Amino acid sequence: MITGLEAAVISVTLVVALVCLVQTARDRAVGVGVLVASGGCELVLLAQAVAAVVKLIGGEQAGEPAVFVLYLIGSVLVLPAGVWWTAGERTRWGSAVLGVAFLAAAMVVIRMGQVWENTGG
Repeated sequence: MITGLEAAVISVTLVVALVCLVQTARDRAVGVGVLVASGGCELVLLAQAVAAVVKLIGGEQAGEPAVFVLYLIGSVLVLPAGVWWTAGERTRWGSAVLGVAFLAAAMVVIRMGQVWENTGG
């Protein structure tokens, strides 16, 4: 795991989650800006996944490799799933779903970092 990317992903996903939840409270659907932020976050998540795979291939060990890899897969799938769901739900609840997806992405990255640190990586 790259600590800088991890911190960036967590920060940005929490900020965008807050924006989505404010949009929900304001009874607004997801806007283009949030969708662009989703794409940007996804790119950073993919960069983190590639970096983690390179480190694993390079010999750094994971004490629970199956758990780490599943978190890694989940980290890159949660936002596209949220965007897909939101595309079909063009109401305030689409904003709520995407907000929850951003919160889930932050939690998965936090948990991935914990698993990585506990493995000596």
